Amino acid sequence: MTKNTYSVVDILILVGLFLGLIILSGAATNLLRSRVLPVLRISLGIQEAIAVICRYALIGIGSVILLQVWGVDLSPLAILARALGVGIGFGFQDIAKNFGSGIVLLFERPIQVGDFVEVGQYMGNVEHIGSRSVVIITLYRVSIIVPNSRFLETEVINWSHQSPVSRIHIPVGVAYGSDIEKVKLALLDAANAHKDVLKSPTFQVFFQGFGDSALNFELLVWINNPSHQPAIKSEVYFLIAASMEKYQIEIPFPQQYLHVRSGDLPIKLSHQLEQPLLHLSQKFNGISINREN
Repeated sequence: MTKNTYSVVDILILVGLFLGLIILSGAATNLLRSRVLPVLRISLGIQEAIAVICRYALIGIGSVILLQVWGVDLSPLAILARALGVGIGFGFQDIAKNFGSGIVLLFERPIQVGDFVEVGQYMGNVEHIGSRSVVIITLYRVSIIVPNSRFLETEVINWSHQSPVSRIHIPVGVAYGSDIEKVKLALLDAANAHKDVLKSPTFQVFFQGFGDSALNFELLVWINNPSHQPAIKSEVYFLIAASMEKYQIEIPFPQQYLHVRSGDLPIKLSHQLEQPLLHLSQKFNGISINREN
């Protein structure tokens, strides 16, 4: 059996071919994503899943073909891969977990590119679903990198899942003594005046109860653009303030009542403190008498 010998130049050429393979696979994937997949009229999530799988498949198949054409025997590499697999598995558990979670996300599609999601304290649009992490663009245009496994291990709110229609809760308090029927009309008028609030499902007003300083109500409205929740909620509050003024409904402020009982407060002084105070009091009385004389 003859053994192939490789020079430093041969190794550099092989490394260059691998880099070229990666670049070509990326270019082919981008072409597939921008020219071919949009024609199929499938969802963005499925398009991204097909593009990622095609890229990894091109790199894997191309690497095997390149090594075989170069004359490299792959059987020792397979044995070495098995030996290193155990060590790599322990050392890269999180990477493997995130990679597996990424495959699940691409096929099950609980989240897709373009969805408006809420993960923990972060809220934003899904920009990219990768093999290890998901990129979320927040409402402040900040990119948040979230590991894939977090989307399968913790609770995730997907406001765009199946339907983008979502409901906003707007709590409102009014002063005691207000006409509750007028309050209801004022809140409904404010909701009806906003162009982004859906007429169906219809908006609702609920009387939540009696608070410490206010009668508590809650306005429920539906919108079809979840990413605009903060802006729409703020605009509805502006409309509510104007509607309250129109109906002459008072907005309450926190009130606290302090009851003071009259009477003498018995204070008992120690003997050591009582004598100096008595002496000081007599001294001041003497000064006062002398001034009067």
